[in-house]
Amino acid sequence: MPDQPPPFLILSDAVLSGMGISTQDIVARIDAALLAQTRGKVWSAPKAAMLPGDGRYMMTTLSASDTPQMTIVKSVMVSPRNPARGLNGVEGAILMQNSETGDLLAIMQAGWITKVRTAGLSCVAALRMAYPQSRVLGLVGAGQQARGHLVALADLFPLEQVRIFGRGEANIDRLARLASELGLTPVICDTAKDAITDADIVVSSVTLSYDAKPFVDARWMKPGAFAAITDAATPWHRTHIKSFGRIIIDDLEQERENLRKMVDPDLVEGDLASLVGQGDQPHPDPTKPSAFVFRGMAIGDFAIASLAYERARALDLGRSVSW
Repeated sequence: MPDQPPPFLILSDAVLSGMGISTQDIVARIDAALLAQTRGKVWSAPKAAMLPGDGRYMMTTLSASDTPQMTIVKSVMVSPRNPARGLNGVEGAILMQNSETGDLLAIMQAGWITKVRTAGLSCVAALRMAYPQSRVLGLVGAGQQARGHLVALADLFPLEQVRIFGRGEANIDRLARLASELGLTPVICDTAKDAITDADIVVSSVTLSYDAKPFVDARWMKPGAFAAITDAATPWHRTHIKSFGRIIIDDLEQERENLRKMVDPDLVEGDLASLVGQGDQPHPDPTKPSAFVFRGMAIGDFAIASLAYERARALDLGRSVSW
């Protein structure tokens, strides 16, 4: 008779966010996972996504490793009508199994991991493409991702001012309060151009919609500035994306399999793994702005979920459940 499978953990966003995982921890773990992927030690499948056409966005990621023995699947849905229901606009779950036996290791709520892994991916690129002394952050979009990026980038750069353009007064006010709590000066902008023009680092985190009319122009960015474009560049005017002197995307293989390209492939220098493999020295182009454009990649979820699982085990956190 086969042995009983071991108990598995259930980890909520509240538990995950309270484990003391820092921005530096997140960046280091993503760096390590990317390097492991280039050496064939971590595997990931291209992200799968569906857009029903009513504003919802559904996606899954899949990644695995034998060191540690983990297979991680994440399923997330963005629902623009959730805030009116009093629910989170983004919700999902992560399933973790042993990659050798298939035993269930953990079920995690996906909100916190998605927020910090997206900001973490941006930070991995920013540490190599932005000026180390960047002081002005421009945010286009004022939701959860904007808040996550504000906290993470403030941990890594000597930011002084945050310029905010977004929709929803409540989101904007919450973001401005967070900036003040971090000791930064918030500036509410009437246009995306006002938020971008004087910024050293720009984060674009507009809710993904391929039907929305572009309203952000790369020509507004100053030379040497860096943009982390988390929304697959859907709000950016495609004609002027070429104004970036250097464009890195998240995953070249994933992008090749996606019929709807984020940017013209001829403009892409490489992906995040190749950028990390070049070393840690930042080298912004002083004559033109640069950009990291991404739709999300499984390796980020793998990095943070595996880190969170190890931390939860070490701290004896989460609810342990048996079948």
